[in-house]
Amino acid sequence: MKKVKVGIVGLGRLGRQHAENLAFRIPNCELLAVCSVIPSEIENAQKNLGIKYAYTNFDEMLENKELDAIFIASPSGFHCEQIEKALSAGFHVFSEKPLGLYIEEALRVRQVVNQHKDQVFMIGFMRRYDRSYAYAKKKIEEGKIGDPYLIRCYGFDPAKAINGFMEFAKSNYSGGLFLDMAIHDLDLARWFLNAEAKQVWAIGGAYAHPEIMELKDAETGAALVKFENNKIGLFVAGRNCVHGYHIETEIIGTKGTLRIGTVPEKNMVTIFDEAGAIKECIDGFLERFEQAYLSEAEEFINCIRESRQPVVTVDDGVLSTALGYACKESFETGELITIQSPYNNIFSNQN
Repeated sequence: MKKVKVGIVGLGRLGRQHAENLAFRIPNCELLAVCSVIPSEIENAQKNLGIKYAYTNFDEMLENKELDAIFIASPSGFHCEQIEKALSAGFHVFSEKPLGLYIEEALRVRQVVNQHKDQVFMIGFMRRYDRSYAYAKKKIEEGKIGDPYLIRCYGFDPAKAINGFMEFAKSNYSGGLFLDMAIHDLDLARWFLNAEAKQVWAIGGAYAHPEIMELKDAETGAALVKFENNKIGLFVAGRNCVHGYHIETEIIGTKGTLRIGTVPEKNMVTIFDEAGAIKECIDGFLERFEQAYLSEAEEFINCIRESRQPVVTVDDGVLSTALGYACKESFETGELITIQSPYNNIFSNQN
C-alpha cells in the first residue's frame, strides 16, 4: 500500500508533537496538510516540516482528495464536530481525548463512527501505549496480582505551566479538571480493573490559585469512584506541582500490587552536589509520554494499512467521557452521582 497521507488540525503543544511524529518518525506515513486558525503555527509547520498544504479552515482541508486520514489535535470543544465531518467526508480519523465535553455529543459521535465501519477511528488514550502501562496490563492479564480491585491515580501538572492553563481554561474548551486531565486516569482505571463506574463523589478547590474557582473549576480535585463488583478508584488531579510533572498509578489486587511512576525521574542520573543527592523530575507530559504518543500514531497508521480497527474504541471514549462528566457534575453540585449506562444518558443525584 502507498503511504498514508494525513492532514492534522491543531498545532498547539501536543499538535506540534503529533505533526513532527507524522512527518518524520512513522514509516509509510506522509503529513501532507496542516490546519490552524493561528497563521504563525501554519508558517512554522510549513517551514520546519515541509508541508505541502496549509489551511486556516477545517472544511477546506476536508476537500483535499489527496488525503487519506485526518488527525485531530484541536481544543476539546471542537473534537465532536470535526470527527463527524471528517468521517462523513470519507476519511479515517484519529482524535485526541476527550471524545467530547458532553454525553450527548459523545453519543452522537459514536453513532457516526458506527455508520462508517469501513473507516478507522481511534481515540487518543496514549497511556495504553506507554511501555510501562502496557507492561502492567500484561502482568494483570497473567494473574500476577490476582484480581485487581483498587486503583489509585495521581496526575499533577507542573506549577510553572499554570499561566498556559489559565489561557486555555478561559477559552471554555478545556472541559475542566476531570475531563481535561483526569480522563486519562479514568480510562486507565476502566482498562486495568476491567469494570465500569457505578457511583462517584468528587471534591476539590483552588489553593495557590483561587482565581481558578471563578472558572467553576478546581486547581486540585479528588474523586472516589465505585466500580462494578465493588472495585474502588481513587483519583487526584492537580495543576500546581512544584517539582514537575507527576503521574503515578497503583493497582492493588488480591495477590499483589503494581506501581507505575512512583518517582517521576527525568532519567537515570543522580546529581551529587552541595544540596545533596538529587534526582531531577520530568518537566511535562510531552517528555514523559514521548514514546506513547509516537506508538499510538504508529498504531493508527498501521490500522489503516492493515484494514483493521484499533483496540481502543469509540465506546472507550464514550464511557470515559461519561465518568469524567459525572466527576465534574459531582464536583460542581457536591452530590454523590450514580452512573447508569451512558447509552441511556441518565445520571442521578443521591443525597
